[in-house]
Amino acid sequence: MTSGPNQVVAADQKYRDGSRINLLEVLGNAIVGGMENYVGNLIGKLPKDEFAVTVLCPFESAYTRALRQKGCAVYIAPLRDDPPWRSIEMIAGLVESHHIDIIHAHLMNAHTVAALAGLLTNTPMVATLHGMSLQPQEISVARLTGTEMILVCREAWSQALAVGMPPEKLTFIPNGVDLERYRPGCAPRSLLRKAIAVSEEDFLIGFVGRLAWEKGPDKFIKAADTILRQLPHVHFVLVGTGTQEKEIARAIERAGIGTNVHLAGLWDDPAQVYPALDLMLHTSRADAMPLALLEAMACGVPVIAIGVGGVPEIVETGETGILIGTSEWPGIVSEFPGDWEGVARAAIKLISQPERLKAMAEASARRAAALYDITTSAALTAQLFRRLTDNAGTPRIRSLREKKVARSL
Repeated sequence: MTSGPNQVVAADQKYRDGSRINLLEVLGNAIVGGMENYVGNLIGKLPKDEFAVTVLCPFESAYTRALRQKGCAVYIAPLRDDPPWRSIEMIAGLVESHHIDIIHAHLMNAHTVAALAGLLTNTPMVATLHGMSLQPQEISVARLTGTEMILVCREAWSQALAVGMPPEKLTFIPNGVDLERYRPGCAPRSLLRKAIAVSEEDFLIGFVGRLAWEKGPDKFIKAADTILRQLPHVHFVLVGTGTQEKEIARAIERAGIGTNVHLAGLWDDPAQVYPALDLMLHTSRADAMPLALLEAMACGVPVIAIGVGGVPEIVETGETGILIGTSEWPGIVSEFPGDWEGVARAAIKLISQPERLKAMAEASARRAAALYDITTSAALTAQLFRRLTDNAGTPRIRSLREKKVARSL
């Protein structure tokens, strides 16, 4: 526990008045990624007069520092798929000291420990599944502990039904973005371009996300190499960091495309990135409802995306961008099949159609505004939290001892 005694006392006094629902967010990671952005967006949009938020993370990071700056009490404990008892004790202690009414977990390691602690303390538990499919352990934990689950894409939702999860325990809530922050023209077009020495006249194609295998940055480099063979004036930028960063740098060097392909690193504010892009390529191997896609659309950036997971639910193919079918996803009808090869061919064609790109940019912003507003997603999540706290929106502020006494009567 990294928060000191004064913080604990202050938080305890703050939550004793019972005027708010006390929410414990348990995060299985603490990097700057899609799940973490989801939680940050949710915390920012939950009504502050109705919800008080405490957070448990597996380690300290820039992300935990940002959460504290938002006013959250943040604690640290080891979170593993096979959780240590002391982590269960930590959550139980937070439930009592902060009068927690509901626990909300993210990623399988967090889901496992939070579900066990919730069961032991008689506290409602919700797990948001950010992936496009359910892992066996997630299914087992949910069944054994009665976890409520939020699914962010229809593929995961339908799988949960198919494996026999009770429909009343499943809630489908798509991801959303802050439309006040992500919108066309939300930052100068020149901001990112100056950082990577690309002029405002150059055509710039972007990749935004973790540089990790599942996100497919290697596929982006292969597509960039193919595009440059026909259109040597185009520039590319990868925004993000991750385990494959050195490997990606070596791939750029081997291909001899370093003059046109730029590694921009991690940007604290992604809203400063998208206005610089003329086109975004989304080359993930696995994704549910990626925030990077939603953020790009909200900023009016057309997208060419490999149609995995929930991506076909986001991109209106031919209108806001182009979907690429692969052998693993044969149901997508596309004139550009073939994984990253199809991405490259689609980009080459779109670059030669500036009017179509402009129309796609406008359609992207309209679709994001209509369907992916974080205000709506947060409202639906808050509605679920209210229902689980005794269907009355009233927090339960009994201590663990009082709960045990009540159960014995």
